[in-house]
Amino acid sequence: MTHIDFKAEVAARKEDLLADLFSLLKINSERDDSQVTPETPFGPGPVAALQQFLSLAERDGYATKNVDNYAGHFTYGDDLPEDAEVLGIFAHMDVVPAGTGWDSNPYEPEIRDGKIYARGASDDKGPTMACYYGLKILKELNVPLTKKIRFIAGTDEESGWGDMDYYFAHVGLPEPDFGFSPDAEFPIINGEKGNITEYLHIAGDNTGTVHLHSFTGGLRENMVPESATAVISGDLADLKAKLEAFVSAHSDKNLRFETEATSDGQVTVVLHGRSAHGAMPEKGVNGATYLAKFLDEIGVVSPFTKIAGTILIEDHAGDKTGVAFEDPKMGALSMNAGVFNFDDASSDNTIALNFRYPQGTDSDAIYSILAAFEGVDAVTKSAHEHTPHYVPMDDELVSTLLSVYEKQTGLKGHEQIIGGGTFGRLLKRGVAFGAMFPGDIDTMHQANEFIPVDVLLRAAAIYAEAIYELAK
Repeated sequence: MTHIDFKAEVAARKEDLLADLFSLLKINSERDDSQVTPETPFGPGPVAALQQFLSLAERDGYATKNVDNYAGHFTYGDDLPEDAEVLGIFAHMDVVPAGTGWDSNPYEPEIRDGKIYARGASDDKGPTMACYYGLKILKELNVPLTKKIRFIAGTDEESGWGDMDYYFAHVGLPEPDFGFSPDAEFPIINGEKGNITEYLHIAGDNTGTVHLHSFTGGLRENMVPESATAVISGDLADLKAKLEAFVSAHSDKNLRFETEATSDGQVTVVLHGRSAHGAMPEKGVNGATYLAKFLDEIGVVSPFTKIAGTILIEDHAGDKTGVAFEDPKMGALSMNAGVFNFDDASSDNTIALNFRYPQGTDSDAIYSILAAFEGVDAVTKSAHEHTPHYVPMDDELVSTLLSVYEKQTGLKGHEQIIGGGTFGRLLKRGVAFGAMFPGDIDTMHQANEFIPVDVLLRAAAIYAEAIYELAK
């Protein structure tokens, strides 16, 4: 191959890349179960984003396949022999809910101070388009390859991965031989912890001087709840002063609150913390556990608030919960208390705990500990679980990607194992690769999510060379 200046090739396509990315970012592709139909399996938003992505591929001359609006792909290298190996690239078009706290409309992307602000900018539409343009460069330069590339886009990565289950069952093609997902960070993610959500089922017992009518918090199990809302009545003397004192006592958490009284003597309290990715709960401030702690302090007596506000609060490693575990290679278990639902008329109130666990423990061990909690009537597990995943450093996939990273950045590559789950684990020989660089600010699953334009361009150049080296 004649030497290609991949960075220059990316720079020449900068405006096109940004325009295509913005066309995706403008689509609210949050999962919406209230609008599920046979044609919109996860709601209309993810379908619209998938169709837009495939339309870009069709514009650029690829033959595309949409698998019933669950997922879709295009292939580069259809002229190669049928038995040619296939490199899979896995991306996703769905996003987590935008939530509150944005300085701009999350679905009207804009560039401020060299950063693209929008939901999905860094997870995963920005990296997806950087990778897409990496392949686009090879195609436009007509670089000869010996392996096919199948670029696959899903629509349910942020929830239950039902998109990929359906895709593999209905696409009519063998799995790719190896691959990567542009949905994490450089230099590489070659190991991912297991992932399971377990639900605490709690009765509506409520015997304090302050009565808890309802409690809700959290948008998704894999997000730290930015806020929580409780409706209370009873002895609410000096409620605002107590809230102000509580916020002051936890001033390092930057909590804020709102209250609204109703004519029937009830008061709605909203407490705001800070959202973060559920794989790194320590980076957020769980508005739900702090609200439960406050309610506990002012007179609510309920196993729901006792568990949430005493045991789960700041228990990111599962120490107080009793599920803590650490593996020398894969690191420590993490726990995110992600979704809270309580109604005093219900006998089945729930708290969803999302666990990222290393090899050496499993969901059954976690289950047995949670089931013994005082006040917990039952524990159930999510239907979908990922077990720990690891691709060794000496695998050619890993060594090649690290070599490209080192060549383009001048930095030493090394393996990384994370609690986050990516489509990289869909294949036995699958990893996550970019697009965040060491030292970048991680805003995934947070308000004001962004990706710097220069990061987008640097990543695209790395992806171009990586695809070439893997498929040449």
